Amino acid sequence: MGMKNPYQTYTNNAVTTASPGELTLMLYNGCLKFINQAKKAIASKDIEAKNTNIQKAQAIIQELMVTLNMEVAVSESLLSLYDYLNRRLIEANIKNDAAILEEVEGFVTEFRDTWKEVIQKNRQLQHAGTGGQV
Repeated sequence: MGMKNPYQTYTNNAVTTASPGELTLMLYNGCLKFINQAKKAIASKDIEAKNTNIQKAQAIIQELMVTLNMEVAVSESLLSLYDYLNRRLIEANIKNDAAILEEVEGFVTEFRDTWKEVIQKNRQLQHAGTGGQV
């Protein structure tokens, strides 16, 4: 029996022990990673890598869409924005357009940064003893 990759073990543990809020943050970070890889692939004219990475970014956006709690007021707006980003990723893939990827990257970066703030504020509330969980 071979040794497991320590990085893979760490990553698996990070995912299985993460809160729902931390998982969402991981999704945003993963989406940004794949968008950046797709931009590099467009620059190097590697169409296969571009397609693969854009599809991975799309899969993350789609996951974010299906996990929205539609009973929360802001979810409808987020659903529309995620749908827009998904359509823009399709367009970027068809047109090999790094500018569209940068537009999507800007939105996802804002979502990620806002979500990170929410998690930090939530942790501060928990440590202050007032409860609450994201």
